[in-house]
Amino acid sequence: MIDRVSLSRRTLLACGLAAVACPVCTGVVGTSLARAEGSHGWSYDGEGAPEHWGSLSTDFKACDLGLEQTPIDIRGATRAELAGVAPSFSPMPLKILNNGHTIQANCEPGSRTVINGEPFDLLHHFHHPSEHLLSGKSFDLELHFVHKSAAGRLAVLGVFIQPGAESAALAPIWAAMPKEAGDEQAAGVTITPGDLLPADRGFFRYHGSLTTPPCSEGVLWTVFKSPIEASPAQIRQFAALFPVNARPAQPLNQRLLLESL
Repeated sequence: MIDRVSLSRRTLLACGLAAVACPVCTGVVGTSLARAEGSHGWSYDGEGAPEHWGSLSTDFKACDLGLEQTPIDIRGATRAELAGVAPSFSPMPLKILNNGHTIQANCEPGSRTVINGEPFDLLHHFHHPSEHLLSGKSFDLELHFVHKSAAGRLAVLGVFIQPGAESAALAPIWAAMPKEAGDEQAAGVTITPGDLLPADRGFFRYHGSLTTPPCSEGVLWTVFKSPIEASPAQIRQFAALFPVNARPAQPLNQRLLLESL
């Protein structure tokens, strides 16, 4: 299988994954991000906008200087026989928060995805509009199933969301979405994350980074080709809270972008 060998080129900016932070990681990683957000004030507009992230802190230099940054414009992928993706998501109580940058749902232990034979535990969050482009096209929303392995490696499953039928799977999350940033809330309902995956599991794969500061690299990305649907009203509800919370597309540089057969 082609992707059993690393597709990325090592760079001097690659940092240890034990120190990586992302919007939905808990424990030490989540604490590190909270400090970074409070200290450096990154955002999606104004003085903290993505084009300024690299200058907000020495910890964020990868945002400017990294050669394997995410998101990208997905086009011209090489078709290849790739090791599959095997999600195993259990129903779970909804624990939700508005962290000031997105809506995130913190997942109970027990849901995971196996990629290349390695299990990754699940967390997830949303972006408006989509962060990845597909041949230059932006989708209305993008859902990121962020995973972390026992060894500290990060992997993300990306799902595009387009206007269409109302999503029953999104409904309980949308009903509980906090309008203001704050602490995690128990919504008192159960969600089934697997219902937010597309039926067609064809995908693109590449090595990239976190899409928020510190933009650390070494993240394995799997982006599904087929979008799921949400109603225009559901999309408007999220957009009312976050008019734009998407990082612009970054150069592919010398990375391999692969597409499953």
